[in-house]
Amino acid sequence: MALEIVWKDRKRTFLGLPWSFTKYSLTEDRLFIETGLFKSVENETRLYRILDLRLERSLGQKLFGLGTIIITSSDKNLGTFELKNIKNPKEIKETIADMVEKQRDAKRVVGREYINNDDDMLCDYDHDDYEDGESL
Repeated sequence: MALEIVWKDRKRTFLGLPWSFTKYSLTEDRLFIETGLFKSVENETRLYRILDLRLERSLGQKLFGLGTIIITSSDKNLGTFELKNIKNPKEIKETIADMVEKQRDAKRVVGREYINNDDDMLCDYDHDDYEDGESL
């Protein structure tokens, strides 16, 4: 089964040229990051696991129409990761955000929040579990 690629790009280097061995691709339900020349590693995260998106642009990136999207996910391997020096970063960030929401709706992932409990450990809960007025 072939995956339909919605977006793909390479990490760009000097003067915004795609001279690197890091490739990014986005499908309807997953984001892939492939790195390496002699030994390649492909990481992926399901879109519904993405918790937060942030766009950063330095002056040099602005001059060449580039930006870096910082993604926070609940993926155990990737955690927080970056899509570095990509073209059209605002458009790509919005595309990812829209697709994340569609996947969350399709998978019925609702109201996941991460909170600190008394033991300073992260835990997660569904808001739907507490809709009868129960408190944490």
